[in-house]
Amino acid sequence: MELLTQTQKDLLSLERKLLNEIQITLVEYGVQDKDQRALEESIRQLDDFFLLVVVGEFNAGKSAFINALLGEAALEEGVTPTTTKVNILRFGEPRESIVLTENIESLTINSPLLKEISIVDTPGTNAIIREHEEITSLFIPRADLILFVTSADRPYTESEKTFLEQIQSWGKKVVLVINKIDILQTPQALEEVEEFVSENIKKLLKVDPVIFPVSAKLALQAKSGHPAVWEKSRFESLERYIQETLDEQSRLKLKLLNPLGVGKRLALQYSEFYDSRLKLLRDDLALIQDIEDQLKIFQRDMLESFEMRLSDIIKILLEMEQRGEDFFSEYIRLARIPDLIKKDKIQGIYEKEVVADVPNQVERKVTAIIDWLVDANLRQWQAITDHIAAGRQKYKGRMVGNIGSFNYDRERLISSIRDEANRVIESYDRVREADQIARRSQNAVAATAAISAGAVGLGTLVAVLASTLATDVTGILLAGVMAALGLFIIPTRRRNAKKEMRQKVRVMREQLTRSLGNHFREEIDRGLQMIRDTIDPYTRFVRAENEKNLQAHETLQGYLSEIIQIEDRIGNLQE
Repeated sequence: MELLTQTQKDLLSLERKLLNEIQITLVEYGVQDKDQRALEESIRQLDDFFLLVVVGEFNAGKSAFINALLGEAALEEGVTPTTTKVNILRFGEPRESIVLTENIESLTINSPLLKEISIVDTPGTNAIIREHEEITSLFIPRADLILFVTSADRPYTESEKTFLEQIQSWGKKVVLVINKIDILQTPQALEEVEEFVSENIKKLLKVDPVIFPVSAKLALQAKSGHPAVWEKSRFESLERYIQETLDEQSRLKLKLLNPLGVGKRLALQYSEFYDSRLKLLRDDLALIQDIEDQLKIFQRDMLESFEMRLSDIIKILLEMEQRGEDFFSEYIRLARIPDLIKKDKIQGIYEKEVVADVPNQVERKVTAIIDWLVDANLRQWQAITDHIAAGRQKYKGRMVGNIGSFNYDRERLISSIRDEANRVIESYDRVREADQIARRSQNAVAATAAISAGAVGLGTLVAVLASTLATDVTGILLAGVMAALGLFIIPTRRRNAKKEMRQKVRVMREQLTRSLGNHFREEIDRGLQMIRDTIDPYTRFVRAENEKNLQAHETLQGYLSEIIQIEDRIGNLQE
């Protein structure tokens, strides 16, 4: 690694920069600690020797295999798990063991092979102590090349299959070694084992596997003074492959590619994670939009229905206006002058014949509108609650994994909407709600008429308005009397008096309908705003999370594109 061309140095610098950016990003996203450590270790491995990692079940002969590679019994062998820690074999003198961590030791051995590479001996993939298997799993991302050792008497076990699947996810180059072929009795038996392993590995890895059947035991014997068994060990082809694969240029390519493989695997894994979260958030956004669409339709239907109900009140007032017109025609004439000069009498007649039962009719109509509004609001709360419940059931169980408090916050906010809606429904007191709306209606009418509502009902307020009108109309009639006495009731004066009367009646009608109309439109908006206020925290959360997860997904996708570009450049390095 010391003698690099400028192109190689540039690639190494570019790769290190990209991997560090990915590492910082993943830390910001709060990804799992083991994934952060895997990337950190793979970046660190760029500055270390080429790392050849030997894995497999215990009793598959991993230690014996490494001894055969080194040509000496450097590691302890046995039928029980003898490797309980990760052992990193490096070149050095004197021979010694250095404890790096609780579960990792460095062994220095004076072996020519170790001048170019470091070899890692790992606990069995089926270790009795689960922690040992986890240590092995965590070390895989650091590997530049993996030699997977399986035993000829127990080839390709279930635990080996599971472990190979994990190795595959890291995108590592794997060479299969079938050890202990010396225990097989016939060439046909060996052929069957090779075929069995080859077919199953091909199904798993989707490529033709590189497989070497060997006897580590015979190979070590041959290197220890018994050369006659060397050919039978079939070790030479494996060593030649390793030598050719691990020449300087090939080691460099593998060294550069492996950390990228780790970064690629994590970028892809979390990109898919955020994509799945975005899909769920799209469902949440759709749920929110559905609710908002429902509320808009509800508002439109409520306003249309209210206008129809308000027209009933307008009709009552128009009928009163017509009776006033008839009343005026009847009393502005000479035969009625004795009655017209008696103000109290004519006012009483006006209230009886024109105003009549209008206050009670209006109050009954307003009460009916209030009851309708209260019932409609309750039904809308129930509809929102049912919609949210249906949405939760539809999306239940679709979250995969978790980073941060997303799941908790999302469920908490949805639950808060449901709980608040249920609370509103359960505590909905129709009588109390109707009474409150009625009081606000009275205050609205009273404010329009510039009078004090006090504790009186709406009908009384309407009656007060009507009485005020009656007083005004009486004044118009008295003015008509004066005109009659002075001008003998000319038709023009009667028409002007009627026009003035109509104006005052119309003002009273418009005041009442406008105040009621504005108030009830505000009541409809108030009910809708209560629902919107309830779901607002959830809405803000979903939109903020959607933006954050979209940015994370796009960032990781960008990293994947950069990784592929660097991989292509590494692949094009001159042999």
